[in-house]
Amino acid sequence: MATTRCAPGHRLLATDPDRHHELGTHAAWYLVAGVVTTGVQAVLFLVLRDELGSQFANLVAIALTTVGNTEFHRRVTFAGRRSNAGKRHLQDLLTFAFYAGYGSAVLALLDALVDRPTSWEETGTLLLASFVGGFVRFAVLRWWVFAHRTAVTAHSG
Repeated sequence: MATTRCAPGHRLLATDPDRHHELGTHAAWYLVAGVVTTGVQAVLFLVLRDELGSQFANLVAIALTTVGNTEFHRRVTFAGRRSNAGKRHLQDLLTFAFYAGYGSAVLALLDALVDRPTSWEETGTLLLASFVGGFVRFAVLRWWVFAHRTAVTAHSG
């Protein structure tokens, strides 16, 4: 018997006929959240860039969007899947560190290749980098942070 995704205590087993739809649902919600978060991040970067400089504006924009994005994924994208709170906080920290390091490296590379890049060139480069990094993050969220847990049953012999 198939149950709904949000039923309390519901686990999606390999025999669940709705299991194949789960990846598509996760990917769709992840994409929606990613587009919104990346847009907010880009706007924050553009607003803060002239005042703070490219590198610091990128760090602030990432810091302000990472936690909200992860919480959205916990409550909506991967709703019904349990995850360890410590693992979620570690994932927040690692996500921030990944995007901070990755974004800083991308901006440094752009700066090395282009003499005095414009704010639009920097923003476009960060958007492209965010798109590529998003694939990695989706895999980490789906298969590590919100991975399926199957109960181990003890058989008495």
